[in-house]
Amino acid sequence: MKKIMFYTYIIQSKLTNEFYRGYTELDPNDRLKFHNKGTVPATKEKRPWKLVWFAGFDTKQKALNFEKYLKSGSGHAFSRKRFL
Repeated sequence: MKKIMFYTYIIQSKLTNEFYRGYTELDPNDRLKFHNKGTVPATKEKRPWKLVWFAGFDTKQKALNFEKYLKSGSGHAFSRKRFL
């Protein structure tokens, strides 16, 4: 039986070098394809994107909580220092 994972990820725009932090139930590489096809309104204008970091969680709530943290000011600082 395959265990369901939930992911928090960071992608970087190859156009502007800006970062986007998100959550997905898909494989992060599959989610990246949606960003690069332009089907995600929040990232459409800054395509193409590359995946720079992701982490898997065993519950949806943990992944969503970590995404929320990464989108905060202290989470931005943490991710720049530890992941990027």
